[in-house]
Amino acid sequence: MRTRVAVGLYVWMLLVGAAAGGLVGAGAQRPQGGPGMPGPVVATHRLQVGGTTLQVDFAAGAFDLASEKVLGHVDMAAKAVAAYYGKFPVVGARVLVVPVADDRGILQGTTWGGVRSWPAFTRMRIGQHTTQGDLDDDWMMTHELVHMAFPSLADDQHWMEEGLSTYVEPVARVEAGELKPEQIWRDMVRDMAKGEPRDGDQGIDHTHTWGRTYWGGALFCLTADVAIRRETHNRKGLQDALRAIVDAGGTINHDWELPKALAIGDNATGTHVLLRQYEEWKDKPVAVDLPKLWEELGIKAVNGGVEFVDSAPGAEIRKAITKAR
Repeated sequence: MRTRVAVGLYVWMLLVGAAAGGLVGAGAQRPQGGPGMPGPVVATHRLQVGGTTLQVDFAAGAFDLASEKVLGHVDMAAKAVAAYYGKFPVVGARVLVVPVADDRGILQGTTWGGVRSWPAFTRMRIGQHTTQGDLDDDWMMTHELVHMAFPSLADDQHWMEEGLSTYVEPVARVEAGELKPEQIWRDMVRDMAKGEPRDGDQGIDHTHTWGRTYWGGALFCLTADVAIRRETHNRKGLQDALRAIVDAGGTINHDWELPKALAIGDNATGTHVLLRQYEEWKDKPVAVDLPKLWEELGIKAVNGGVEFVDSAPGAEIRKAITKAR
């Protein structure tokens, strides 16, 4: 998780919302009607990842980098998602890479379900002058592919779609060996408070601000993960719930009601954490005592980074959440 992630997405949402006559919610990531094609496809590659095939197409345009570098970045992101879920969540997916002339960086990602013959389709806009360092620092490719691993929800629950991707993306990259646990716990300590309710909050289903959508959803996932691990003596976690949802067909190309997905997750962990927490959070503001949570997990902020306290009561939970597989 990165501060610039939130800022970039928020600015983009504001621009899209202004054009449409109002601020749009997280569902703008997957608008109705599917994607329009930016132009002809000039190259097609196929990656075998996690038991499925990803077709990666390149639209017309140029990169300073060799296209193989961009393809490798897609492959790395897909492998991180497959590591977290035990497999790639959908059987067949397409990624369209759109070069953007005279720009730099991973500029925008958008993911849809059920586009033509594809269960899931992601379009990534990447600047012509993007460097290898930009790819190495990117979070967005993995974030978008995580979207494939949860059903499409009603507008009021887009916080779950976006918050889940915000939370799972860095954890998956730790599991894949791409990030260190210290990096993502530092970022959580820095950023997770952005998801706390503010004045006028009416519950997470009814407060469609950027903070509550992305970081409020991530905070829901973090607290649920910790609660599941506490109740199961660290034998199960949110990962087990999410894998069960995917196994039951809960992927982006299906429209579900959120309680259905949460019930499947609870059954997989043998708890009632997800449905209980959703009932508590959906219609009223619920604050989380984050300083207490960090202390219990053994995470101490020091000089812009974090130190781990392995004698803390929840240290083993922290280790289990961010354990490289």
